[in-house]
Amino acid sequence: MAIGYACISVGLLNSSMKKCLLKNATDETLKDITKNNILALERQIDYNIHNNIHMFRISSDLIPFGSSPVNKLDWPNLFKTELNQIAEKIKTNNIRVSMHPGQYTVLNSLNEETVKNAIADLSYHALVLDSLKTDNSNKIILHVGGVYGDKKTAMQRFIENYQALAQNVKDRLVIENDDKSYTITDVLSISQQTNVPVVYDNLHNYLNPSSTLVSDQYWIDTASKTWQKKDGKQKIHYSQLNPNKKSGSHSETIMINEFKTFYDNLANDVDIMLEVKDKNISALKCINTTSNNNLLPAIEKEWSRYKYLILSKSQTAYIKIRELLKNFDNDKVLVFYNTIEQELALPEDKGNQINAAQHVWGYFKDLEDDKQRLHFVKLIDDYLEDKVSIKKIKNYLYRLAINHNNKYLLDSYYFYL
Repeated sequence: MAIGYACISVGLLNSSMKKCLLKNATDETLKDITKNNILALERQIDYNIHNNIHMFRISSDLIPFGSSPVNKLDWPNLFKTELNQIAEKIKTNNIRVSMHPGQYTVLNSLNEETVKNAIADLSYHALVLDSLKTDNSNKIILHVGGVYGDKKTAMQRFIENYQALAQNVKDRLVIENDDKSYTITDVLSISQQTNVPVVYDNLHNYLNPSSTLVSDQYWIDTASKTWQKKDGKQKIHYSQLNPNKKSGSHSETIMINEFKTFYDNLANDVDIMLEVKDKNISALKCINTTSNNNLLPAIEKEWSRYKYLILSKSQTAYIKIRELLKNFDNDKVLVFYNTIEQELALPEDKGNQINAAQHVWGYFKDLEDDKQRLHFVKLIDDYLEDKVSIKKIKNYLYRLAINHNNKYLLDSYYFYL
C-alpha cells in the first residue's frame, strides 16, 4: 500500500514548475521553461526516493502549453535524455505516478471546441506518461464534468466522447466522483458502460453523497471491482475538510488520528493519494504512522525538520518531544505527531517566535558582518513593535540559509509552515 501526494514538494528547493503568458510563449522561452520543469520533476522524484515515498502526482504544468498548438516543440525528443533518466528512477524505485487535468478539461461539454480541447489535453497527459515509459497502472484522473441541466444526457455524452479518445489515453484514464455534481454511484454507472476504473474520493462523497447509510469501505470495495490487473492496484483519494474555508476546501494538514482510523478500517489493499495543502509533509506523517519498520531513524529525521517550528510555538513542547525521542518506540509515533499538531494549532506567541528565530540566527551570527547583525536586531525590535510580521524575519533567515547553503535549515519546516 503506497501513500502519496500531489504536484508540489513543500520546502524542496528548485522544484517549482514555471509558467509563462501566451504573449511570451516563443520557442526559446518554451524550451527554457520545459527544461526547468523537467529538472524540477527530477528533483521531486529524487526527494520521493530519498524519503521512501512511492506515489506521486505529476503537475499538469510540466510542459508549458503542452496541449496547445502554441507549443510546437518536439519536447519528447528534445528532452529524451532527461526524460529517460527520470523514467529509470521511477521504474527502479517502484514509484507510481499519475496526472490530473484541471477543471477546464471537460469531456462532456456541450461546446464542441471545449471537447476538442479536452481530448487534446488528455492526449498531452498521456504523452507525458508515455515519455516517462510508465505502464498503464500510472493513471490520468478525470472528473466527469458538467450536468448542463440534464445529468443523464451529460453522462451519455461523456461515454460517447470517451469512445473518441486514442487508445493510449483510454488505457490510462480513470474517473472520480466529485463534490458537487457526480456522485460515486453516477461514476460507477459510467464505469459499467466504459470499463473505466473508478477512483473513490472520501471527501467528495462526504460533500456529495450517494447514500449516508453506507461506509467509505462499502464504496471502496464496490469501486475495486472496476480495477483490472492491467490497471494496477486500486487507487483512492483521501482528504479532510478545512473547517475554516469554503465547503470542499482541503485541510492544511492531515490530522493523523482521523487518518489512522480511516486507514485501520480499510479492508482493501489500495494506494492512497492524499489531497492536502502541506503535500509531502502530510505524506511523510501518514507513511511513518502506518509503517511496521523501526521508526526511530525516520522520526529523528522528522524531528530535525520540525524542531525550530515547534520551538517557535512552545519551548515546553520542544523539551517534551526531545525527551520522548530518548526512549522512542513505534508505539509513540502517534504521541509524536499529536503533540506537533497540537502545538502548531496554538496562536502566535512573540516570545517563543523570537526564541526560535534567535536559535536559527545562531547558525549565521559568526558568518555575517556587523551590518547584518544590526539588521537582525532591528527586525526583532520591529517585530516586537508590530512593525513587521514574523514572516519577514523568517524570510530574512531563509535567504541566509540559501546564501550559506545550510542544508539542515533548508530542510526545516520552520520556513514553510
